[in-house]
Amino acid sequence: MLGLDISLKNAFILAIPLFISWAKYRGLEYIIKHYRWVFVCLFLMPISVVYDVFMFIRNWVVFRINSAPKQHNNKVRYVQQQVKQWNADGRKTKMCTARPGWATVSFRRGLYKNQLRNIEVNMIDILEINETKMTVRVEPLVTMGQVTAFLNPLGWTLPVLPELDDLTVGGLIMGVGIETSSHKYGLFQHCCVSYELVLADGSVVSCSATENPDLFYAVPWSYGTLGFLVSAEIKIIPSKKYVKMEYFPVHSKEEMARKFQEQTLLKEKNEFVEMLAYSLDEAVVMTANLTDEAEPEKINPIGYFWKPWFFKHVERFLSSGPAVEYIPIRHYYHRHTRSIFWELQDIIPFGNHPVFRYLFGWAVPPKISLLKLTQGETTKKLYEKYQIIQDMLVPLNKLSEAMEVFEKEIKYCPNPILHQSSPLGLHYLSLNSLRLGAFGI
Repeated sequence: MLGLDISLKNAFILAIPLFISWAKYRGLEYIIKHYRWVFVCLFLMPISVVYDVFMFIRNWVVFRINSAPKQHNNKVRYVQQQVKQWNADGRKTKMCTARPGWATVSFRRGLYKNQLRNIEVNMIDILEINETKMTVRVEPLVTMGQVTAFLNPLGWTLPVLPELDDLTVGGLIMGVGIETSSHKYGLFQHCCVSYELVLADGSVVSCSATENPDLFYAVPWSYGTLGFLVSAEIKIIPSKKYVKMEYFPVHSKEEMARKFQEQTLLKEKNEFVEMLAYSLDEAVVMTANLTDEAEPEKINPIGYFWKPWFFKHVERFLSSGPAVEYIPIRHYYHRHTRSIFWELQDIIPFGNHPVFRYLFGWAVPPKISLLKLTQGETTKKLYEKYQIIQDMLVPLNKLSEAMEVFEKEIKYCPNPILHQSSPLGLHYLSLNSLRLGAFGI
């Protein structure tokens, strides 16, 4: 045994310089790019699971004892106190929320907060649902995952519900929020009935289409420059158990544009319209409609951890042809969450392998905030070098032209492209994830 221990020790000592030599030969960039999954799987995924379990229990307790509405006014007063103190201190710098840049869903890390006065707006609860008015009132850091977990069991949903679990109400209002139902209901902001804000003088103001309308219409896309959002009242609509998904593969750029626009304009027929393009000539157009009835053999709960990632699941219809499925409503809303659209394949290259899904899929995805917090300068530079994550709006009738421009300028293929639609005829794109969609009012 002693001889074996010495042999293992010598082998380990010998392996260290070999590893260092290999690392120098390959370079730090290569190692981080191809082996970051080791750190993500061993550390970030377990931490993400613990965090999710903690937040689930915390939100369940808050809901059961109904403490959120009682505490909301206290939290608003705390925001007011901080703003008034900023005024008393002479307004020496501008203000911003204290939420760190790594905690947001965006891969961008806003360093500007280091030079500004940070105001804590730690407001993460659903306040109340009014089924008579068909509205729900929430605080700004409530996530889409919270919203669906709360509303769907009650038979309600939001008209526009962006698909990643960690997207927040505040971010979708102050920035922009779009979904596959936006061709009927517009952007996320168009589903909002009223806002409650703390202004720069420390006062609390409510605004709606009839009360302080100038402020109400100025809040969306203002990125927090007009005040601190402390609650929002949002329209809700009746939900159903499933969506009936229809998949239409297309095999030319012309057919892609024609089919997508055709399905988008059928507002009365299609509740949801989406397209994933896998090249300039291959895509799958998808339509979905709410339903309580489903053919049992066609029910596909795509949200289960052992299921293939959604964009990979859709890709198979390019070869198998048109199809119909019934997907549970909450599974549909968060269909892109497990793979973070298609970003996770660059972090865990084998993440969609059946063995990995069955053994570790329950721990996926790692929190985007943790990925950002631990990325380091080298990883950050790699993202800047190899990735473009950018949302944009283009006219629907310019879809083909836009795809050609993006292919020419940034060579986004073979990454998938997500398309979504709207009555305004505007098309929504997200590059590298190239995500397209349209919205209307």
